[in-house]
Amino acid sequence: MDRAQLADFLRTRREALQPEDVGLPRGARRRAAGLRREEVALLCGMSVDYWSRLEQGRGPQPSDQMLTAVARGLRLTLAERDHLFRLAGHAAPSASAAASTWRPGSCASSTACTTLRRR
Repeated sequence: MDRAQLADFLRTRREALQPEDVGLPRGARRRAAGLRREEVALLCGMSVDYWSRLEQGRGPQPSDQMLTAVARGLRLTLAERDHLFRLAGHAAPSASAAASTWRPGSCASSTACTTLRRR
């Protein structure tokens, strides 16, 4: 697992996503480029602390399930998802496994996004 490259990839992908891309309001006082760590953590179903540790290169090796959640939360393409798995020291899921588990969803139906909109 290459922690530095994984951290850089996660940070870059977070900064590339805008709140509007996932159905969140931008808000008037936004200093962060792209999504805030709190927003990504909720989209991925993990704690902000865990996301921060991964993004800072201090986190443990994430499981396959956590990597799948990250790929969904960050709206990664299949190629980006495979790259994420390789950076984390895992084999990329097979095409048949990806087809059965890969469900990019809209934020409108996500409980996490509903929570974020209320803040």
